[in-house]
Amino acid sequence: MVAEECYKAGAKSVEVIWGDSKLTLLDYKYRTVDDLGNLKDYQKAKWEHYVKTEPVRIYIESSAPDELKDADGEKLAKVRQLLGPQIRKYRDIIDDNYQWVIAAIPSKEWAKTIFPDLNEEEGVEKLWDAILSVSRVYENTSPLDEWDKHNKNLEVLSDKLNSLKLVKLEYKAANGTDFTVGLNPDVKWVGGGEHTKNTKVFFNPNIPSEEIFTTPIAGEIEGKVVATKPLSYNGNLIEDFYIIFENGKVKEVHAKKGEDILKAMVSMDEGASMLGECALIPYDSPINNTNILFYNTLFDENASCHLALGAGFTNLYKDYEKYTLDELKEKGINKSMIHVDFMIGSKDMDIVGYDKEGNKYQIFKEGNWAI
Repeated sequence: MVAEECYKAGAKSVEVIWGDSKLTLLDYKYRTVDDLGNLKDYQKAKWEHYVKTEPVRIYIESSAPDELKDADGEKLAKVRQLLGPQIRKYRDIIDDNYQWVIAAIPSKEWAKTIFPDLNEEEGVEKLWDAILSVSRVYENTSPLDEWDKHNKNLEVLSDKLNSLKLVKLEYKAANGTDFTVGLNPDVKWVGGGEHTKNTKVFFNPNIPSEEIFTTPIAGEIEGKVVATKPLSYNGNLIEDFYIIFENGKVKEVHAKKGEDILKAMVSMDEGASMLGECALIPYDSPINNTNILFYNTLFDENASCHLALGAGFTNLYKDYEKYTLDELKEKGINKSMIHVDFMIGSKDMDIVGYDKEGNKYQIFKEGNWAI
């Protein structure tokens, strides 16, 4: 269906790239780390083709949250460390230059994780309803009109935050979250859609999306951050975890489930132990109000406030086109092979912002917008 709609929209050609967790598990069972961790010539040629042609890419997500739980976690981490730098050099060129979107459809396994008491057919149907609802596909309305209105609302909020020229955020919640993070007033807050760097084409990269986000200064975070939802990372679940930052980097991680995976994640490279994103989403959000834990970052990150470990967004820096990637790193944009979102929003979360003169602004009060 998606391929046909692409052709109807004027696509010259549509290529479908398909993956399956069962095949991935077999790869990790029988192939060596060196073999898995090195791009083959045909894979390099594919990335070079992407760099040259900058195709529109549509990512359709339907995987189960723990699809790789039976894989060797240490092997997964080693392979990612090897592959990351090889792929990063292509991504650094193509990022911000092409249109993309990630959206989701139900799978039987994913639906069973969320609705274990329903039979297969009922679970898939209920997940379809949830996905369409939070993606602003309502009866008797135009989804495109709904997204136009939503993008405008997110733009208004972004403009309010940008006008404050904040240099610091302070987060507090009853669960133990208590930390501060440094901001660069030359880095924008944005939300909803974005524009490609060269062609200035507007597109929405995430469906659904409720966030207003920015990139903090790498190495300027202190305190304790408590996750409020599980994290599905590399096909494994990390649950009931918290992170302590000291001198701008991860000092400790603790998790009731998946702690070893979390430790491997923050050790992936130098930038993996620092923040690349701060995102603000009200606790009273469409996704959170479903009372469904999706076990999928695309949805759960948009339920309430989240942070991301790893790479920052270079395109948020003022006039970023004028600088090299190394220069943007020097200006505080974190660089890493990973970018992993995890959820920290809660019903009682307070967030206060400060500008360079020390003026104080209440950004969030009891989990929701206060500006």
